Amino acid sequence: MNHHLKPAGNGLRTRLFQIIFESDTPLAKGFDIALIVAILASVLVVMLESVPAYRQEYGTLFRSVEWGFTIVFTIELAIRLYCLERPLQYLKSFYGIVDLIAIMPTWLALVVPGAQSLVVVRVLRTLRIFRVLRMMEFVGEGRLLVDALKRSSHQIFLFLFTVFMLVTIFASIVYLVEPPEAGFTSIPTAVYWAIVTLTTVGYGDIVPVTPLGQALSVMVMLIGYSIIAVPTGVFSAEVIRSIRADRYSDEACPGCGHDRHEQRAKYCLLCGTWLDEETPDPHLSEEEQKAWWQAREGK
Repeated sequence: MNHHLKPAGNGLRTRLFQIIFESDTPLAKGFDIALIVAILASVLVVMLESVPAYRQEYGTLFRSVEWGFTIVFTIELAIRLYCLERPLQYLKSFYGIVDLIAIMPTWLALVVPGAQSLVVVRVLRTLRIFRVLRMMEFVGEGRLLVDALKRSSHQIFLFLFTVFMLVTIFASIVYLVEPPEAGFTSIPTAVYWAIVTLTTVGYGDIVPVTPLGQALSVMVMLIGYSIIAVPTGVFSAEVIRSIRADRYSDEACPGCGHDRHEQRAKYCLLCGTWLDEETPDPHLSEEEQKAWWQAREGK
């Protein structure tokens, strides 16, 4: 259960809350799966509608399907707000904002007048692709990724800052050595070239023509290959740490002091000591368990 959200009361609202916001029952899991399928289908319709040939031939069908999905997601949002004790709290959350963005464009099309506004409406409809972000709510492992990003944010920021300094330095140098005819008309333009070269994308729209500029390009590309794996390694290490923290407990064994046990472990892997300090070992005799409780109460 999401501890930040609470049902509005007993009865129907609590039942709806358990189905929509929880996933520990078959009905709740079925709701999540159905919602994910609807999200993917709606995004697929948006993508197909962006193809001119499909839009010209199946435009009416696409609009009908869009309205169908809009009504379904509007009802779903209304039910979510109905079963919550504080619906405004949900609307201010990330997923509440995504829900609003997902349904607003189609409803806005009803009040946008004039044929000239059709282009604006079409752009607004593409915002419904943000609905795919709702899928993160149904992925339990998404929490591990978020935790890893938070813990590695300082390292990644330092890495990006270092890259920014390198890009600025190389851009300034190449701006000095390359003629304007080569496309290096300003330092911002040279920064664009440096970023494209450092990331080894190589669009080729701006290239150095002098030997010194070409030598700088080689250096930037080699540096790009050298450092491109740094943020990946940092993030991967934090993901592994998150997985271990989620799987293993830090509580030490009272017998040998070993502190790397799985969360559900009952006995120590090394010495076999009972790990739960709140209850006695069930394999003890009745007299031993009684003595254990007396000793605990004596504390």
